[in-house]
Amino acid sequence: MFTYIDPSVRTRLLEQGKLTRINAAGEVIDATSADIPVEPALEILGPIPLPIALTDEPLTAQWYAFVRRTELAKVDGLAAELRQQGGQHLFASLTSSMAVNSLLVIGDPDPSNEPLVRVHSNCLTGDVFGSRRCDCGPQLAAAVRQIQQDPAGGYLVYMAGHEGRGIGLWAKAATYLLQDAGENTYQANRTLGLPDDSRDFSDAASILKWCLGDKPFRLLTNNPKKIEDLAGHGLVNVRRVKHLAGVDEWNRRYLKAKQGWGHAISEEDLG
Repeated sequence: MFTYIDPSVRTRLLEQGKLTRINAAGEVIDATSADIPVEPALEILGPIPLPIALTDEPLTAQWYAFVRRTELAKVDGLAAELRQQGGQHLFASLTSSMAVNSLLVIGDPDPSNEPLVRVHSNCLTGDVFGSRRCDCGPQLAAAVRQIQQDPAGGYLVYMAGHEGRGIGLWAKAATYLLQDAGENTYQANRTLGLPDDSRDFSDAASILKWCLGDKPFRLLTNNPKKIEDLAGHGLVNVRRVKHLAGVDEWNRRYLKAKQGWGHAISEEDLG
């Protein structure tokens, strides 16, 4: 149900070049069949012109939506396995199979010129509500501005299944209550019996391979684990660019916990 498109509409989109299917290596594969392919695959809709109001200068990005080629039976099977094994390692598999993620192409990125990339995990409270308990909203806006201003242009990959570092919005709300009682963001996850970080970056890696092949790029992040995860999926030509925004008294404790977990954040950064 997550990837279904009426066959007549599907045919029109294919004829218009607006529906693409890629494998895990980012290679374009046949998308004419609506059947589920044997190998892991993503389906991509776009480009779709998207005027954006996050920058001072006018910006129209090209939006692509992408999703795993998965049907409801697959998701039900993953959920059953999760219940049976009680294994938190399956959280990422379950959420990744259900999430519709996004790619924004900003400017006119040249893969041969080390474009700027942000892989952003969605955060409803920060990205949408403007919460200051984290730095996610300011980081998202700053990334769009930096990529727009960069001569090489670039890409923003928005991972919709990453709420709360992969635990989901309901569990994230519970961790906020635990944080208010004195725990930090990682301790609260553990109190709930959840991993510190259960995000799956494999789909992000496939999309970046589709965009860039094996060309080098710069990644806006303070998180060395994100670099390691992408490298584990074959993206090794990555140069980290520090990405700090929106530090204030509300999120300083949150950022201090990230610093302790290994993020490249200095005491000077925390003010």
